[in-house]
Amino acid sequence: MDANTIRNFIKDAGVVGAGGAGFPTHVKLAAAADLVIANGAECEPLLRVDQQLMAAHAADLLLGLSLAMQAVGAKRGIVATKHHYHEAVAALEGAIHKTEGAALHLMDSYYPAGDEKSLIYEVCGRIVPTGKLPCDVGVVVCNVNTLVNIARASRGEPVTKKWVTVGGAVDTPATYEVPVGTSAKVLLQWSGAPRSMADYTILVGGPCMGYLTDDAAFPVTKTTGGLIVLPADHPYVRKRREEKRRQIALAKAVCCQCSQCTQLCPRNALGLNVQPHRAMQAVSTGNGKLLGDPNAVLACCSCGLCTNYACNFGLDPAGFMADLKAELGKQGLRPQPEENPVADLAQPQKKVPVARLVARMGLKAYDVPAPMMPAKAVRRVQLPLRQHIGAPARPIVCEGALVREGDLVAVIPEKALGANLHASIAGRVVHVDGDGITIET
Repeated sequence: MDANTIRNFIKDAGVVGAGGAGFPTHVKLAAAADLVIANGAECEPLLRVDQQLMAAHAADLLLGLSLAMQAVGAKRGIVATKHHYHEAVAALEGAIHKTEGAALHLMDSYYPAGDEKSLIYEVCGRIVPTGKLPCDVGVVVCNVNTLVNIARASRGEPVTKKWVTVGGAVDTPATYEVPVGTSAKVLLQWSGAPRSMADYTILVGGPCMGYLTDDAAFPVTKTTGGLIVLPADHPYVRKRREEKRRQIALAKAVCCQCSQCTQLCPRNALGLNVQPHRAMQAVSTGNGKLLGDPNAVLACCSCGLCTNYACNFGLDPAGFMADLKAELGKQGLRPQPEENPVADLAQPQKKVPVARLVARMGLKAYDVPAPMMPAKAVRRVQLPLRQHIGAPARPIVCEGALVREGDLVAVIPEKALGANLHASIAGRVVHVDGDGITIET
């Protein structure tokens, strides 16, 4: 199959990166590369989607990998996952020989194994410099869920469903495949979340890079990977919600510039010069000149390791880095390309075991299996028009229209970066506005 045909059916199906910010996949696969990596590392602790997806849908994953390889002209494809995902490894080992050029790379359980640049270095030893993309070093990385969606797209099946792990303080932690647009409240009910959420909060995504919300009336999108219910008074939650002025006061009082946050930074270990301790110094003194090279902030991948593991004083370097990155962005600063970065010789020893990270965050009690469970009928979905990087999709249906599951309901605006959107259930369109489309059965 030729590359244009592959990219066109991916575009038609509305496939976006399912494991990150939702970059439109047909655009990502317009690059040239000699290697495609299937990211099955499941970077975030507590989530179970990718490992179970690999076990249950290994054939589709490998078909998607083969199609991605053809689209970018790669002769090699590697599925990267962890040794202890035993069922996934067994399924992949039983099927991978059928895919020409494909191989399996098994990793230890460390964080952040799924970070794109860390994964590329782990698999093939190439370093993606700051200001550059993986394709600049001949690599394309796709999440395993994305690759399964590519395989489905090859059969004319658009993206209408998403796998989501529901865990934390619920009766039955589980992973469901649900229609895109399903209310988070529905998934929480299925898993036995507390009836009154007054004393609980919801972590959307994982504990390192996700966000907290008290409102469950939001829809699952093409990129939603997890819903973790946590007690509102849990130390992890209290720390995440600590006022910025208090964090600054604490930094002024106790940050001793030990640089442990920088020493354990995975991007710094790759030679990319990210320096959270410089950010701490600049914020706590109010002297922006102490920050030095803007790349020390702009090259940060926001993995949160500095806050959740490295700092022995309970400070929030990751939060300060995020604030500084936003401020530098407002000033029009962008990461500047570096030439020939060199990884720290101690990089292999700086890989933080996931089990230790989970314990440090006080979340060990919630690090439990969340098996795939059959989803129940969903009678209402809200489809946000922006579920991806780029411009929001443009609605092509009106209120009152009858749609079938898989019907195209919003399209990519002309000459814009974006993704098509499809009805995830059959029913009647009951609301359309600039934010989304609501369908009820």
